[in-house]
Amino acid sequence: EYAQEAVKKGSTAVGVRGNNVVVLGVEKKAVAKLQEDRTVRKICQLDDHVLMAFAGLTADARVLIKQARVECQSHKLTVEDPVTLEYITRYVASLKQRYTQSNGRRPFGISCLITGFDNDKTPRLYQTDPSGTYHEWKANAIGRNAKTVREFLEKNYTPENVATEEQTVKLAIKALLEVVQSGGKNLEVAIMREDSKLSMLEVSEIEKVVAVVEKEKEEEAATKKKESKSEAK
Repeated sequence: EYAQEAVKKGSTAVGVRGNNVVVLGVEKKAVAKLQEDRTVRKICQLDDHVLMAFAGLTADARVLIKQARVECQSHKLTVEDPVTLEYITRYVASLKQRYTQSNGRRPFGISCLITGFDNDKTPRLYQTDPSGTYHEWKANAIGRNAKTVREFLEKNYTPENVATEEQTVKLAIKALLEVVQSGGKNLEVAIMREDSKLSMLEVSEIEKVVAVVEKEKEEEAATKKKESKSEAK
């Protein structure tokens, strides 16, 4: 229960699976004026084709990430194939579960979104809990206010809304803006395409999408106002 609470206090993270792209977005905490912000990362790479975002205790995540990376490499050395997404998710979940069962150790206080592409170029998105359970999702959120973001995704996720890379990125950012103070500087977005490695969106690119989303929201509000006025008449 304490581990779940640690997750609920963590920064919000969102994962969206598109047709040929996967997107992870996280809320960036304000860093101290003199702090190097590159040292505060909530999205990391486990392998060339595997990405992970987490919510919860960063120190716990660091230990888990290190072990998952080693497992990715040893799997490749042993069977000469990169790990499948389900394999590495199951490994992370098993590791977490082991810590819920043993004496004198506390569970990992983190939830993870693990995403990427399998060998056959299929996009995948998994989520793991501190308890060691894992599930596959089309889109999901973890961390603070995850329920609000998940409800938004349930309403707005359709195959048409994730048909292209732009739409998938827009949906992820739109979902985060439900709970994050507006502004691209508070967001971190990572994209992985079928045949290319991880790419992080620049703040300027995020700001462009944020501007489009906010413009749409204003237009929506204006049309609603008009409708309510005409109904009142």
